[in-house]
Amino acid sequence: MMDTVSDHHIDGKHFAAQLRAKIAAEVSELKEMSGQVPGLAVILVGDDPASRVYVANKHRQTVEAGMKSLEFRLSEQTTQTELLALVQRLNDNRSVHGILVQLPLPAQIEAYTVINAIAVEKDVDGFHVLNAGRLATGQASLVPCTPLGSIMLLKDRLGDLSGLHAVVVGRSNIVGKPLSQLLLAENCTVTVAHSRSRNLPEICRSADILVAAVGRPEMIKGDWIKPGAVVIDVGINRLSDAGGVRLVGDVATSEAGHATAITPVPGGVGPMTIACLLSNTLEAFRQSLAPAAT
Repeated sequence: MMDTVSDHHIDGKHFAAQLRAKIAAEVSELKEMSGQVPGLAVILVGDDPASRVYVANKHRQTVEAGMKSLEFRLSEQTTQTELLALVQRLNDNRSVHGILVQLPLPAQIEAYTVINAIAVEKDVDGFHVLNAGRLATGQASLVPCTPLGSIMLLKDRLGDLSGLHAVVVGRSNIVGKPLSQLLLAENCTVTVAHSRSRNLPEICRSADILVAAVGRPEMIKGDWIKPGAVVIDVGINRLSDAGGVRLVGDVATSEAGHATAITPVPGGVGPMTIACLLSNTLEAFRQSLAPAAT
């Protein structure tokens, strides 16, 4: 078990650094064995400031792990046909093992058309409908990075999750749904709630594991959390006040002192997302090296 915990905060930044170091060591070993390295292609359409920072961080950490990083920055006016043509070229490129199209996309491009055009074995975001279906039916798949990182942090803190009641607040295809599937696979009893659930505070208070993934700043209050619960706060929200802009999660952390542990924002789940992207790219590379079944 990786040493990632303080008295109260779950240190995702430290865990992610250890995971990236482990990945880099394995990349080095596989390079020596095969003469190849994993290749990750990231496509950014438009100039969204948050996406631009995120893509730059992905590039830096990919290179630090010993992988090949390819970046494609396209204009806001790029058509869906042009983007799909680029995706197909990357599908056909044997030196590319992972393909990621940064979301959100401009209005003229249908996100799921593009996501499902990515070769399923190169879908390191885990968003392709086949990977989603495999995850839902308990088959091997590439798993969305934020849910995967959340499960790693939970298992590091709690060990065996069997029998625990997990409440996931949020039902997105990117976090809420896949994370609920991962928790089911760990033998948790899982409740999926959302902003329209009745008696949401009461539902949250029943949780041994509470996951907040609704994208609403500090929506979940301290008295919604059962004493002794472990809280995974996936939210990253920017609030402006007299002190400037600050990042907060979906949980009012200042009120959540009676939780056994909680992921801070920033420094909790966020750093795990890129580390798990590298882990998925490494897994896709491993699969590409495996001999074809006869």
